[in-house]
Amino acid sequence: MIARVEVRGRVQGVGFRWFARESARRRGLSGWVRNREDGCVEVAASGPPEAVERFLGELRRGPAGARVDEVVALPVEGLGALEEPFTVLR
Repeated sequence: MIARVEVRGRVQGVGFRWFARESARRRGLSGWVRNREDGCVEVAASGPPEAVERFLGELRRGPAGARVDEVVALPVEGLGALEEPFTVLR
């Protein structure tokens, strides 16, 4: 399963990308996380459906200090293969 989402709220400057990386790596997922200029965090992940769903559930909660207002699904077309291990892009 491949998922690509935009996480909105107070998600930059609170360790969200490292939280996402560690959560994804614990589940053996491929993919990446990055900050966007609009203040959101974008995530692309690939792996077994159950592992991806659990990962998305953790993103909805976020780390201590974050406030997740919304997790919005984005199109996965054109993503190509997602690299292992899960990586912080920027």
